[in-house]
Amino acid sequence: MTESRVSDGSPSQFAARLTCWSAPVQPEPLSGGITNTNFVVHDGGDTFVVRIGDDLPLHGIIRRHELATCVAAHNCGLSPEIVHHEPGAMVMRFIDATTLTGDDIRQPETLRRVAELIQRCHAQMPRHLHGPSLMFWVFQTCRNYLETAASSPGRLPDDLSELGACNEALESAIGPMIPVFCHNDLLAANILDDGETLWLLDWEYAGWNSAYFDLANLASNNQMTPEQESVLLETYFRRRVEPRDRTQIRTMKCASLLRETLWSLVQEQHSSVDFDYAEYTNDHLARFRAEYAGLNVIP
Repeated sequence: MTESRVSDGSPSQFAARLTCWSAPVQPEPLSGGITNTNFVVHDGGDTFVVRIGDDLPLHGIIRRHELATCVAAHNCGLSPEIVHHEPGAMVMRFIDATTLTGDDIRQPETLRRVAELIQRCHAQMPRHLHGPSLMFWVFQTCRNYLETAASSPGRLPDDLSELGACNEALESAIGPMIPVFCHNDLLAANILDDGETLWLLDWEYAGWNSAYFDLANLASNNQMTPEQESVLLETYFRRRVEPRDRTQIRTMKCASLLRETLWSLVQEQHSSVDFDYAEYTNDHLARFRAEYAGLNVIP
């Protein structure tokens, strides 16, 4: 999905011009995206979702890789079918389902279902991926964001160098890991429930990573209690929670919050999407500081 024609007219006009439609269509904006633009389209008695977006080098997003990952996820039964793609656009079947909220995910039964969904992703995705796939090492991602933020115009936190030192300390604390293929963006809004099946959407950041990052990312994004984290870990690993599990997930929660803070900071500097990134940055920075203060790492 490179060499896009998105700039030729509005995203809505671009979506309407895609070559897959059987007749003229009227794309309807779909809210929720803060990196790309999404539409619902009705065509020939069927309903589709169109994702409009170019490569985003600042965030390591390569649409060709996203497409390959979405195809693999569909083949695993994790994600809707991709029915069409061309540079700058991807069209998938619409799923008649409810978008989960943090409150939903924190419910014990739903939490177990989500943990099993993540487990299926990690176990099955490599069997369906074809060709090269990306690594998503959160600490390198944070280093890239720190470098980008420091060299870009816009507001900067006073302690940017301190955040870099925190990132290095967290990476040292994690130690060696066994990579699995992770989603890496487990917001509640990326999980749908049709009453029988959970569906996982938005694979922009997918890549090889530590399983603990996905678990911590889910826990952090949905503000789980320690008890809820235990349910998550026990369901995922199918065993009792060990001290190492708790240490890893707490450390990766800090890494997840730091990544989200720096992602938002870079968005403040470079994005044209209508979203209050400054508030998002400040909120996640405060949460990162609180979480990091409870860890026994240096500095």
